[in-house]
Amino acid sequence: MPSGDWVMRYTMGMAVLYSPAFFVGHIVAGMFGFATDGFSEPYQYAVLVESIIITIFGLIFMRKLLLEFFRDRITAAILLVLVLGTNFLYHNGFFAANLMNHNYLFLLYAMLLLFTFRWHKTYQVKYMVLIGVVVGLIVLSRPPELICILIPVLWGIKNKTSLKEKLSILQKYKFQIVLGGVIAFAIGFAQLAYYKIFTGSFLFYTYGADPGVGFDFLAPPTLPFLFGFRKGWLIYTPILIFAIIGFYYLYKRNKPIFYSLFIFFVINLYIVSSWLTHGASFSQKNMIQSFAILAIPLGYLFTYLREQRRFVKFSFISIFVLLILLNLFQTWQILFGVLHPSRMTRAYYFAIFGKTRVPENRKKLLLVERQVTYDEVFQHQEEYNGRILQNLDFEDDGTDYAGKYYSDFVARSGKTSLRMDSTNIFSPGITARYRDITDNDHAWIRASAYIYPVVDPKANPLAMVVTFQHKGANYKYRTVNIENLDLKLNEWNRISLDYMTPFPRSGKDNLSVYMWHRGKQEIYIDNLQVEVFERKE
Repeated sequence: MPSGDWVMRYTMGMAVLYSPAFFVGHIVAGMFGFATDGFSEPYQYAVLVESIIITIFGLIFMRKLLLEFFRDRITAAILLVLVLGTNFLYHNGFFAANLMNHNYLFLLYAMLLLFTFRWHKTYQVKYMVLIGVVVGLIVLSRPPELICILIPVLWGIKNKTSLKEKLSILQKYKFQIVLGGVIAFAIGFAQLAYYKIFTGSFLFYTYGADPGVGFDFLAPPTLPFLFGFRKGWLIYTPILIFAIIGFYYLYKRNKPIFYSLFIFFVINLYIVSSWLTHGASFSQKNMIQSFAILAIPLGYLFTYLREQRRFVKFSFISIFVLLILLNLFQTWQILFGVLHPSRMTRAYYFAIFGKTRVPENRKKLLLVERQVTYDEVFQHQEEYNGRILQNLDFEDDGTDYAGKYYSDFVARSGKTSLRMDSTNIFSPGITARYRDITDNDHAWIRASAYIYPVVDPKANPLAMVVTFQHKGANYKYRTVNIENLDLKLNEWNRISLDYMTPFPRSGKDNLSVYMWHRGKQEIYIDNLQVEVFERKE
């Protein structure tokens, strides 16, 4: 936080959902002498087992919901497609990935849909209570999922007449509505209370300190989200194109629930594709909870196909079987390192398509491997072409700033250098937009400068800063501090910093390189320079 205090970035929903496993693990750890610290083996295995149980219950509730609309065979076919034909198998299956919130949210959405259906069928208070609990847990786990309330709110509305009927029903059962709302708010208020206690405000945006990730609602990269080869949803989960087509048949056959599900799907897709992050994933894991919604239009497509001629049915069955086999094979590929969860490209995808091993030299087709350490090392420089982006030689240009801070006391080149002291904390900088630096997925930046210290750098610290800025806020901020270097007094010393460009939020994001003087005494700077290295074709 700006104050220097710490606050948990993630909301507490998953802590609540993990808590049964936590307490089991805590008891077992105490009984058998393991560390009771929340992290030893009993806790880990307890959460893993719980997550497997969550997967199973998600499918059980999904089946209960689907049987309200479809025959048993169609229900079985839908579940078969969702489990074996999508990234559900990888992210919600029996791998460690199922500990993520998408697994738990799939169950909660299946429950929300089932309880919504049954409340509108019976108007029993128990279903409204359950809706309130489920909505509260969904939002507590992932606040953007607040749009889940659209499902019960819009359920049953297909025209003006049904809207009036829905308003009449809400008026008649307003006590239940208020009760469900109070329950949902009470669960969500736990997070608001946490923020109030630790930040002083009920609402706090915990990603504010990391401008490298976040929402971009004005220009969401929806097309790359859907069709990009890095992890495009419909590239790696193509079978769900049929679920989207199924909305047409849902509209034709069950209009009262069409608007509820379709409007949710469109808004959710917009929100999810607006979130810019670069974590590992097979296809788009953020869409998995939406599978509970997509299962229903998929079922109506299956119902339609079941009524068609045998040739049509068997043609579509063949397509579905091939797409399921493709998904199973690609799930195997990502488990064994052939598909990469974050560095895929179009060229690499087709180079390893259908292969069980990565062909020689094909790994070069992947996006660059980004280093996770603070100090990056520019390796394989021979594979890059370099150019000087800009050089500041601090020669007098007639400005007031130059007249005040450019000094002829000492200069490495030319006649003057930059004098920094307690009145000149930040130097002139070098800036450039990402789109003007490179058209590629990355470039290496080498920032350098010459430093002339006249007093001990440990008593007169100075840093060279390299950062990217999104709307004026820094991300991937790096420095080299002269007090940690062995600089010689009264001599010119060259310092440098190698820096790989981050994934930009926008091509308009700026590289910024400058000197930051944190001491009080004079120090001199010359030839602040930025070189750009782009990978050879």
